[in-house]
Amino acid sequence: MTTVERTQVFLLPDLGEGLSEAEIVEWRVAVGDVVTVDQSVVEVETAKAVVDVPCPYAGRVVTLHGAAGEVRPVGQPLITIAPLDGGDEPAGHATYREEERAGSGNVLIGYGTGHGNATRRRRRPRLVLAPEPTDAPPAGVPSPAGVPSPAGVPSSTGGTGAVAGGASGGATGSGDPVRSPSALVISPIVRRLARERGVDLGSVRGSGPGGVIRRADVEAVLTVPAARLAAVPDPHVAPAPTGDGDVIVPLTGVRKAIADKLSRSRREIPEVTIWVDVDATGLLETRAAINAATPDAPVSILALLARICLSGLRRFPQLNARVDTEGQRIVQSAGVHLGIAAQTDRGLLVPVLRDAQRLTTAELAAELAATTAAARAGSLPPARLTGGTFTLNNYGVFGVDGSTPIINHPEAALLGIGRIVDKPWVVDGQLAVRKVTQLSLTFDHRVCDGGVAGGFLRHVADCVERPALLIAAV
Repeated sequence: MTTVERTQVFLLPDLGEGLSEAEIVEWRVAVGDVVTVDQSVVEVETAKAVVDVPCPYAGRVVTLHGAAGEVRPVGQPLITIAPLDGGDEPAGHATYREEERAGSGNVLIGYGTGHGNATRRRRRPRLVLAPEPTDAPPAGVPSPAGVPSPAGVPSSTGGTGAVAGGASGGATGSGDPVRSPSALVISPIVRRLARERGVDLGSVRGSGPGGVIRRADVEAVLTVPAARLAAVPDPHVAPAPTGDGDVIVPLTGVRKAIADKLSRSRREIPEVTIWVDVDATGLLETRAAINAATPDAPVSILALLARICLSGLRRFPQLNARVDTEGQRIVQSAGVHLGIAAQTDRGLLVPVLRDAQRLTTAELAAELAATTAAARAGSLPPARLTGGTFTLNNYGVFGVDGSTPIINHPEAALLGIGRIVDKPWVVDGQLAVRKVTQLSLTFDHRVCDGGVAGGFLRHVADCVERPALLIAAV
């Protein structure tokens, strides 16, 4: 059996709920490199997160299917691995062969080793020659020089290899001379983004391998005032009238996922918001006392509020639920999978702490800090961004007092916390300055009535004002 016959092709694995494709951000390996079982080989971006994808096979890299910036459908080839010959095998490599034959259990945490549907239609990478601008590029926008095509990318003649540039007398299928392209674009997302935003790809300098234009390159050009960008007309789309300097933001990637989810929530869930002002002075004093006693493991206000919410959900489990519209039933979750709204550079994400009711207050604090940091860094796998049963939203960090947030579908409730500020407050009949915040609860009126929602919010408020009640509620 030849080496070619023994190669193993790793297909892009299932990346989670509703995610059918991913864009290649960066390859971690190159052709000829030796990889081990579960070694990360590529970083991809989905509509939910940036993910490192480990390969379940060990051997030498033969082919990388796709270049940076290309979108790959789930179930299509990602990387081809050939086994190492005996003399080629590094020390200790044989220990991976048994794992390889048995199959890795860690292809992508949360998604198993399934390769998806191999019959899914393949999106072929294509080299797009953007029309050359008739005028000079807009001021401040770099003009690229001709660059060679990455290996394996189809050229304008239909083959692969370097793009014809500087060669005279070349011909296309129509007999016209081949010109050096003014732009190298592989990803359909990049082409669509450029078209929707009116960006002339001929005026964009690509930062990808071989000068390939990536989404970040197009977005960088968008910092130039819109009036200075050359429009790329799309004959299938009627032009929309816009004023000078208008900025058009397409709903793509994370922004589109957020829009779809919030729109669905507002369409399906009959939500109600109730709120109450509370004296948080005692909560701040409790936090200070805890952190003074355990300076190596400090707790945050958010961690204490999470602990209070868990206590409230134990008393009012109706809010730790979702509505199954197809089955015409309400499903109350056995565990509290606590979502934490986190603002990131890629948009609003809600990472989930699974079975949060099993964590101590110190463990909650540590998990919250690590999870929100990973969400902002874009390193959370998609599995950590789905499956929540109740969400905690600290919008007070933005300097606002209150909000009527939209429920994170398909959950049934969300607690919001405003900023904590000094306000006049009556204590034992006397006016005093206290640390006051506003708590708001948005709930799905299908899962409970106002009595349950009010009881939960009042329990949370009482625990904020008198944290000792938490001990009594355990």
